[in-house]
Amino acid sequence: MKERTQDGGATAPEKPARTAGAVAGTVAILGRPNVGKSTLLNRIVGEKLAIVTPKPQTTRNRIVGVWNGDGGQIVFVDTPGVHGARKGLNRYMVGEAMAAIADVDAALLVVDGSEGKSGAGDAEKMILDGLADAKKPVVLAINKVDKVKDKTAVLPMLVSWEKGGRFAAMVPISATRGTNVDQLVVEICRMLPEGEPLYGPDMLTDRTERFLAAELVREQLFLRLKQELPYATAVVVETWQERPDRGDVVIDALILVERDSQRGIVLGKGGAMIRDIGTAARKEISALLDRPAHLRLEVKVVPDWTTSPGELARLGYAP
Repeated sequence: MKERTQDGGATAPEKPARTAGAVAGTVAILGRPNVGKSTLLNRIVGEKLAIVTPKPQTTRNRIVGVWNGDGGQIVFVDTPGVHGARKGLNRYMVGEAMAAIADVDAALLVVDGSEGKSGAGDAEKMILDGLADAKKPVVLAINKVDKVKDKTAVLPMLVSWEKGGRFAAMVPISATRGTNVDQLVVEICRMLPEGEPLYGPDMLTDRTERFLAAELVREQLFLRLKQELPYATAVVVETWQERPDRGDVVIDALILVERDSQRGIVLGKGGAMIRDIGTAARKEISALLDRPAHLRLEVKVVPDWTTSPGELARLGYAP
């Protein structure tokens, strides 16, 4: 396996240099769902740590990604999107994001520039108020500028956001293309204190291989299932068998749904859907681990797990 977790890296953006000394600090990546936070984390660290799908609220847990460069070390904390939460799972996700503020040195607020909106909405106001109360510096990243047809519209966005006066810097970026991501990292370094690295040079995330593998299965569920069904699914890795003599790993994972009808959809006609999910996830997991992976999937009905405090706690979706 490539060095990326506590077990594993790849090509990251150009490393900024600082003449005043190397920095070390933690930075929360915050914003509404689907603004590109996870895509940005993956771009900065040069590795796929956080799953990415077109559906909002894909990210459920905080995920740490470590950037090492000539300028020092930045420990990024990718967070779920802040939104109007009603169900237990959604409240957990928003709580995860807001709780991260207390644990970091600074924050990166990501907004979607392709929407053409200027200024903070309810979610951004909640985030900015939390950061102000905690006295944490923040950089604004206006993402998806590659999708803005009229590039002259970007400047008015920057001017509008600047009126709030809360930002150490504002950078228009494209996380998918990498536009201005190097400059964004430079601005983040300027917010952080000088210090020794918090993690070793080979550390890329604090998440285990099991967690990342389960997330890759869940990614395929989000990509392939329609409407609200992906939000009613969870993935648990039950067994993980390393086979050194064969150089591979055998994984048994359980997909949880809330109703029998949902189980039938995940399985698909003649098991076609779950085979497709398993094939795609296995390829992603093999790439993650740098060795062949064999994936066996089972679907189990756990009624109303998304609202059951006991089930949420058992699955790790509880404070």
